[in-house]
Amino acid sequence: MPGWSAFGTGRPRSSAISSAGICCAHSAHSEAGNTVKSASSTRLTRLLRPRTIAVIGGAVATRVAEQCDRMGFDGAVWPVHPSKETVLGRRVYRSVAELPDAPDAAFVGVNRHATVAVVDALSKHGAGGAICYASGFLEAPDGGELQQAVVGVAGDMPVIGPNCYGLINFLDGAPLWPDQHGGRRLDSRERGVAIITQSSNIAISITMQRRGLPIAYVVTAGNQAQLGVADIANHLLDDDRLSAIGLHVEAFESVRGYEALARRARCRGVPVVVMKVGRSVRGGEAALTHTASVAGSDAAAGALLRRLGFARADGLAELLETLKLLHVHGPLDRARVGVMCCSGGEASLLADVAEALGIALPDLGQGHAARVAETVHPFVTVANPFDYHTFDWGDAAALR
Repeated sequence: MPGWSAFGTGRPRSSAISSAGICCAHSAHSEAGNTVKSASSTRLTRLLRPRTIAVIGGAVATRVAEQCDRMGFDGAVWPVHPSKETVLGRRVYRSVAELPDAPDAAFVGVNRHATVAVVDALSKHGAGGAICYASGFLEAPDGGELQQAVVGVAGDMPVIGPNCYGLINFLDGAPLWPDQHGGRRLDSRERGVAIITQSSNIAISITMQRRGLPIAYVVTAGNQAQLGVADIANHLLDDDRLSAIGLHVEAFESVRGYEALARRARCRGVPVVVMKVGRSVRGGEAALTHTASVAGSDAAAGALLRRLGFARADGLAELLETLKLLHVHGPLDRARVGVMCCSGGEASLLADVAEALGIALPDLGQGHAARVAETVHPFVTVANPFDYHTFDWGDAAALR
């Protein structure tokens, strides 16, 4: 209804999401067992918004080229394979060194041992960044040294993964992605949310949503060997087409990185919602074997999220619905909402839910209530929740 503002995230245990705050630059950070480098804006731009993409490997790399064609990627796609002649009508290069130029982004779809050599070649060739698809690194009993080797040979070149599917930029039509997805390329007038997750399968499921939520980016972080979830989200804040950020987190790879993200997000007025998993014993064990993430204490995680001012979602449905609310309304600073429906039963149900969640349903001011009353049937009582009955069904002018 015109003049009715919506406030609050619907999660009273989370701090209010506000646009107030102080900006700060990205900070370099390193924590035990996980080296995470600073993610400056210029450093990640080529990887996340590429104009040239190298797809390296066999069948997996070919599927990335297929996804580029399906989405209408209008840049160059350069396949790299030691023996193939063509891939989807494109010339195949025998090695990274033979590429016509340094690619903005590379999808490395080879086995874990070959990944080290390919990342080394890409770094020396001046590539803008790499997605490392293979698994069997830190999450495997014998993969720790291989993961360290990948980070070492990458040098200053950004690396996402390993053990991840990559990313899809729906704004610019750039999918570094080896599988199906349910997303769509956004048009030039649209904004959308970014979702960063450690799980590639969760990412696929999220793209299949049909909740009216436009997705601008989906990024999978995998093992976070070099770039963590917070690093990636921090960079994406530079894109003015972003309305909100959703994070799926198995473990906080760097508290300082998340603190930097919180400061920049408040400065730019972009709300952040986090789905933190691993609160159960079994869930923590699954996170450890999945991406070598130590889930840690759930109480500590909740305290950190409250301090950062990030809303917390308990599942995928809640994550997506919260992001949709924030996409439509922007940053929220108070838990005060206006509820409109066409059923007294629904009004009662919604009022009970709001009270249980600590959400206020303020009365309309006298003048506001009078203006609303002029637009509805005389039998309708103007209140909050507002049950406008069935009198105006099909009356588009009245419903406006």
